[in-house]
Amino acid sequence: MIRTGSIVRVRNLVKEQKSGSKEIGLVPTMGSLHDGHLSLIRKARRECDYVVLSIFVNPAQFSPAEDFDIYPRDLKSDLRLAHNEGVDLVFTPSVQTMYPKDYSSYVILEKITEILEGAIRPTHFRGVTTIVAKLFNIIQPDSAYFGQKDAQQLAVINTMVRELNYPIKIVRCPTVRDKRGLALSSRHQYLTPPQLKEAAGIYCALVEGVALIKSGVSDFGRIRRRIIDVLSNYGLKRIDYVSFNQWDSLLPVRKPGGKILISLAVRLGKVRLIDNIILDA
Repeated sequence: MIRTGSIVRVRNLVKEQKSGSKEIGLVPTMGSLHDGHLSLIRKARRECDYVVLSIFVNPAQFSPAEDFDIYPRDLKSDLRLAHNEGVDLVFTPSVQTMYPKDYSSYVILEKITEILEGAIRPTHFRGVTTIVAKLFNIIQPDSAYFGQKDAQQLAVINTMVRELNYPIKIVRCPTVRDKRGLALSSRHQYLTPPQLKEAAGIYCALVEGVALIKSGVSDFGRIRRRIIDVLSNYGLKRIDYVSFNQWDSLLPVRKPGGKILISLAVRLGKVRLIDNIILDA
């Protein structure tokens, strides 16, 4: 396994692989790897000849009030896990490498980034699309792997790839959950054991929403109220949103039909937790 923070070296290494007609898979991460990340790496390993893992805590997707400075970082553990999973190349650029002095170029998508997470974190997706576009331009993978847990991010990236004509296949990978159903996240390190028990209510609430739709309930107001009740029963009362949207346009849904994304965001202590389910209705 090779590790480098150099854009030039990454390009040369990938170019060498492409000259041999190798399929390149990219797994973009912010590090602090957990089983969710490892599932992406394993899928890339199965499907591609050469797997590139990027580890970069991207300051552009954090607002000044968010947790960039304390975001979990454990590069030594990340490199060990990457090696064990058969990653070929780990790209670990510095902030200065990715955003040199006087940096001024950003990728901005409209509409799809202005709802859900974008409404709460208005500068977030500008940072996401910019860093992903930069990684795509640097590495030029054939496929890139993203988890469904960050469903809006995945929809945004799909839109960017389609509209900007990137010749890259975006692979959606299932959310990985712990035994309580909680979607794995690096930010879980912030939560106490009692808070982790409360957070288990997020998945229970989503499952309740799915059950109501499958039982024939078509009133999304009623379904939303029931989801909020379940969250409240677990002590989760600081709710940013519970939303029903088309997958993957994220247009609002008024009645069951097609692929529906049920998503929510709650606050628990100082942590925001997001989760979602996609169902055919």
